[in-house]
Amino acid sequence: MKSKEYLEELRRAPGLVRVVLRKIEVEKNVVTFRLVTDATYSPQDVEYARGVSQKYVPQGFSADVRVMKSVPDKEAVRKAVAQILKDRFPGVAAFVDPEDIVVEIDGGGGRFYVSVGQLERERMTGDGVLDAVSAELAKSFCGTWFGEVRFIDKARGEIEQETPPEAEYIAAPRFFPIEHYEPIDGAKPSRAIYLADLVKEISGVTVCGTVSYIEERATKTGKPYFSVSVADATGQMRCSYFSKKATVEKVRGIKQGDSICLTGDNEIFNGALSFRAKQIDYGRPPEGFVPEERPSRPVPAQYRVAFPSPAADLVQGTLFQSKPLPQEVIDQDFVVFDLETTGLNNSPTMGTMDHIIELGAVKIHGGRITEKLSSFVACPVRLSEEIIGITGITDDMLVGAPAVGDVLADFYKFSAGCALVGHNVQFDYKFIRYYGEKEGFFFDQKLYDTMVMAQRTLRLPHNRLNDLVDYFGFTFHHHRAFDDAFATAKIFLELARIAQSIS
Repeated sequence: MKSKEYLEELRRAPGLVRVVLRKIEVEKNVVTFRLVTDATYSPQDVEYARGVSQKYVPQGFSADVRVMKSVPDKEAVRKAVAQILKDRFPGVAAFVDPEDIVVEIDGGGGRFYVSVGQLERERMTGDGVLDAVSAELAKSFCGTWFGEVRFIDKARGEIEQETPPEAEYIAAPRFFPIEHYEPIDGAKPSRAIYLADLVKEISGVTVCGTVSYIEERATKTGKPYFSVSVADATGQMRCSYFSKKATVEKVRGIKQGDSICLTGDNEIFNGALSFRAKQIDYGRPPEGFVPEERPSRPVPAQYRVAFPSPAADLVQGTLFQSKPLPQEVIDQDFVVFDLETTGLNNSPTMGTMDHIIELGAVKIHGGRITEKLSSFVACPVRLSEEIIGITGITDDMLVGAPAVGDVLADFYKFSAGCALVGHNVQFDYKFIRYYGEKEGFFFDQKLYDTMVMAQRTLRLPHNRLNDLVDYFGFTFHHHRAFDDAFATAKIFLELARIAQSIS
């Protein structure tokens, strides 16, 4: 049904000039349109609406109309604005208190004003936040709605802080000594940077690793060059090396499995970091080399953009509820989490990493679900139709969402001291591990996988999340992060009851 054209036609009636469509109901062969208007309407307006509606129902169905008069209420509109910000723009809603929203009603709709501090100016005025809120209001309240931002000095400061703001985290790169050096270009490097730490622009640096791929190619002018992939114990990298006449034959002797050193610059090329190798030599890490672990950043002193709230399982009781939970579940805290992402690539060695677009988590304390944490995540690329179809998340829903680093900082605080639980947990864990490490947050907790637990305990034909939900008789909205996390938490507790163990 084309709702825009339908409403435009309805609004030609005098009593329906600002009508909105509240609901459509279908019973047998009758489609009932429930309309709301803020004007006085006549029987002729209703009959006109019935005739218009009939044109928009399938053949063989009849249309009925129910019209209700409702004048917008300031408090209802204010609550609606707050809820829209919370649902669609959590990064903005975090800095807006209920008293920051003021509504004015006029004869044709109204205006809403949102007061924010100067630091939130860009969040509130950018990316069409006000227009999106206005459009959502027009779906529920008659008339046209406009939004404005007021900038104020809030008494609490921009964000209430009992501790000084954290300094920017800059991770010091790690290096290891190079042994068994043999010259080709003669760079004579003494140490190499960990590939995992090659995340910023840096000049005159050496990487050292095992060759996993090498191929000789030629430029358009016929000059030979080599495409090389090397890996150390922390990561993998591909680069190009332009050979020299004096050394090209030696470079041709390098083969897969050899350990080499590449010296050059890590620089921005076409908008992305790229290593430009200038010199190549033989060399390897020390015998029995074990990478040095880099300490994680401290747990943040306060939440930034995603804030925990109480949660509880209101639907208690399954076939296994009479069994007690094992003591190891009661004595330990768990955070069950789930992500929605732009795709399936969770490893940088397989190409461009996909992005996190939503994170949902629940905390289990004393064997009960006690808290929840949920947030959309800003995405630098447009969502594919496939991902929109699977998750129901659209590009508009991510407008104003916080950056992945801020969301993972809050998740790091939320999950501190807890074991992590997920369904096929390694898939989502690789995402938070990768993006967390970029911010200096190392998620190294013990992991529990409900898929593995189910395979070991239930022996069902399939152990997908929806299969287990059906088995236990739960209901949930699949492919949304919080709903999947909540369902996984309930499954985790039930599996623990059945097996009387989680190990």
